[in-house]
Amino acid sequence: MQYRKLGNSGLKISELSFGSWVTFNKQVDSKLAETMFGLCLDSGVNFFDNAEGYERGMSEIVMGEALKSLNRPRDSYCVSSKVFFGAHDNPLPTQMGLSRKHVTEACNQALKRLQVEYLDLYFCHRADPDTPIGETVWAMHNLITQGKILYWGTSEWAAHEIEEAYKFALQNNLTPPTMEQPQYNLLDRERFEIEYKPIFDKYNIGTTIWSPLASGALTGKYLEGVPEGSRASLKGYEWLRKHMIDSDRGQERMKKVSAYIDIAREYALDPIRLAIAWCLLNKNVSTVILGASNVNQLENNLKSLDYVENLKNKDLINSLNKL
Repeated sequence: MQYRKLGNSGLKISELSFGSWVTFNKQVDSKLAETMFGLCLDSGVNFFDNAEGYERGMSEIVMGEALKSLNRPRDSYCVSSKVFFGAHDNPLPTQMGLSRKHVTEACNQALKRLQVEYLDLYFCHRADPDTPIGETVWAMHNLITQGKILYWGTSEWAAHEIEEAYKFALQNNLTPPTMEQPQYNLLDRERFEIEYKPIFDKYNIGTTIWSPLASGALTGKYLEGVPEGSRASLKGYEWLRKHMIDSDRGQERMKKVSAYIDIAREYALDPIRLAIAWCLLNKNVSTVILGASNVNQLENNLKSLDYVENLKNKDLINSLNKL
């Protein structure tokens, strides 16, 4: 396992990390999570990603119980949470968004669910059009001075919103965002490679990218429909099925996936490991968040690091970039 600096910070996080979106509490219980976390830690993974909105807080509870059972030194790994969507089925106005009140209370609630004294990384899960960005920056800075979080960042913010947050922080001697958590994979590249480029060049923002497999599309398993037990088959994720298959855009993506699978076969490479390793070619990627619902999947994903050497093949890279 190699480690990369999280943007301009001194924090070094593992090139591969582990997240709980969709899987925890729905497909992974605390006992299985404990096994998977143990495997990650033994493999050198030192960052685990979560959010208040994942399973309405239950994902954080599962993660907290698993990490507590492992009893590893707290200074040997990093955990995150995200704030915006709330942890209630029908949140009241004060139980969601990025107001000073919700940002603060959501942090305290995440600490309890995760059973930790501080969050290493705390993200604004989306931008909040109803809250001034300056108010959110102040709230995050206050949490840092209180020792409840160490670094704060954004997730799926527009470049101009990140720019505004950064400028406000500098103008008011506050802590600017350290990282952004965007989607990035072979099928979803424009925001990361084009829109964010000026932000990377100007501020050296770190990134903890999610969905390196495009929600499982790049495995090829959706080419013949939606397999039972897959992410797109889960209740509550009908939107993902539509995005993946049941739309014109979905069908276009499946054509690209089919071409990608052919490329992987041509070079005798596992498409899963190849897709994950490809993300690490971009120097602005600090870590790639893996998602897995069982130990076998996780073990295979972790082996993606073995493919970095294969990606020195220029013909292979050219073929992938033409997708």
